[in-house]
Amino acid sequence: MTAQGSADFGDRTDFANADRGFLAAPEQRQVKTADGTIAWDFDATAFLDGDCPDTVNPSLWRQSQLCARAGLYEVVAGVYQIRGFDLSNMTLIEGDTGVVVVDPLVSAEPAAAGLALYRKVRGDKPVTGVVYTHSHIDHFGGVDGVLEPGSGVPILAPDGFMDEAVSENVHAGTAMLRRGMYYSGANVAHNPEAHVGMGLGFAASTGTVGLVAPTKSITGTGQEETVDGVRFVFQLTPGTEAPSEMNFLLPDRRALCMAENATHNLHNILTLRGAKVRDARIWSHYLGEALDLFADEADVVFASHHWPTWGTSELRDFLEIQRDLYAYLHDQTLRMMNQGLVGAEIAELIQLPPALEAAWHTHGYYGSVSHNVKAVYQRYLGWYSGHPADLWEHPPVETAKRYAICFGGVPNLVAKAREYADDGDLRFAAQLLKHAVFADPANQDAKNTLADVFQRLALGAENATWRNCYLMGASELRDGVKPTPLGASGMAAAMSVPQLFDTMAIRVNGPKAWDAKAVTDWHFTDLDEHYRLTLRNGVLTYGPQEAKAGSPPADATFTLTKPQFLAVLAGGGMAGVTVDGDVSVLQTVVGVLDAPDPDFAIVTR
Repeated sequence: MTAQGSADFGDRTDFANADRGFLAAPEQRQVKTADGTIAWDFDATAFLDGDCPDTVNPSLWRQSQLCARAGLYEVVAGVYQIRGFDLSNMTLIEGDTGVVVVDPLVSAEPAAAGLALYRKVRGDKPVTGVVYTHSHIDHFGGVDGVLEPGSGVPILAPDGFMDEAVSENVHAGTAMLRRGMYYSGANVAHNPEAHVGMGLGFAASTGTVGLVAPTKSITGTGQEETVDGVRFVFQLTPGTEAPSEMNFLLPDRRALCMAENATHNLHNILTLRGAKVRDARIWSHYLGEALDLFADEADVVFASHHWPTWGTSELRDFLEIQRDLYAYLHDQTLRMMNQGLVGAEIAELIQLPPALEAAWHTHGYYGSVSHNVKAVYQRYLGWYSGHPADLWEHPPVETAKRYAICFGGVPNLVAKAREYADDGDLRFAAQLLKHAVFADPANQDAKNTLADVFQRLALGAENATWRNCYLMGASELRDGVKPTPLGASGMAAAMSVPQLFDTMAIRVNGPKAWDAKAVTDWHFTDLDEHYRLTLRNGVLTYGPQEAKAGSPPADATFTLTKPQFLAVLAGGGMAGVTVDGDVSVLQTVVGVLDAPDPDFAIVTR
């Protein structure tokens, strides 16, 4: 994690491209929410103006400096980007009567500030369309900052967008957000000794997250759509950086958008926050397909992170290297896997070809070769290494207790870990100290020692997300867990009723509900939809409510609107809801639902 390979620090091409087309700087130093909370702070990156200190890997410092640029930039005439207002970029494409917004950031307030800056420079154009390139929250969460309620403009997204957005941000949202706090360094100070960025951008904003459902799905490669006179030619790329994702060409501007499939770093096959494992083979294939379809039709390639690459020859070289990067990781992992090596062994042995290592945009600032190789292995063979001893291991705390016994107690375990740390083997020291802390969570000496080891590991990391994970772990070992804000609650209004039922089902406490039985019918008057919800055998299931001969009657029937249902789920009461039958049956259902824990322990137990 400390190497920079053969990339040339004297090559300033990325800096020239990152600054090219600059039109205007942010108008304010902070972007705030309605209650005065800072959603984005432009001054947080000021320390990056200086030379690289000893506390940051020089390669990561370079990347963070590039990501710290903020303002409005012209890509080509009629195509503009807001950069440095959030983790992601927002692209604005001028049409016949207004502007089409692509990927409106993480939260509404920075998106609104970015749109305001664009309008100051380019005129007060209305938003006439929205494009979501994929199903990650940093590419749709700020939509309420660019659209007025009920605006009715077309919203385009790849096929399967809503299912994947809900799956990641709601179903697994609490766990991913908690882990995401680690890889983003959310509770770590911004300075040269701590958080210096995320590799993909500086940080994620903390404003108001929402979602407006798409009105048009892109279902195949080659599909053309015109929004406010702007022609789009789409390439569908499922299973790449997101399960639902697409690239597009603007043929009249000769500009190619690669969404998040080709950015100026090695991306993740499996993010450290967790996600569905991506397919490195198909990712490489779609990059090759984009080359074949679009490269000769474009003068610039841009993405929803980082800076563009201008020139047909230059963008072709960029995409070819990105294509070969993911193919190499995939193919070499499979080659060694088929020789009997497990993921951790392959991750130690694999080396990128010199030609790939020499390109700055292959470096692991966000993903890493190490954890990506393990992800490729996981996609094919899963968690089991094949060794029978791995079939039924003790869980972490019980394993830790046994390690402590074998070492003659936690103090001896800590002492041995210090010896390894003093000898420079921080990796094994961290493993031993993890067992020490899990075996005795009250042992502050063990926690402080592990925190010191994490701090040392962080300072040498080229990968920003590894650095952030180490720093967050050190912080929580020393000072405890700080509250994690739940960030996806604004998505509920855009979800379908079945998706809302699914959010209830995954909260059912199975053992608590083993003997509970409830049958309820739900009539949604505003949607003309009818469902039967059944609790039985510790499982909450649903389906269309149909009057069939011999079907059991419902314990209660609820007639209401979807907004009223959302109020019920939020604990807001039953105002306006009509109930026929035993209303107490609803409490039977609600009474077996667990609340997720957004602050669960990670480095302690």
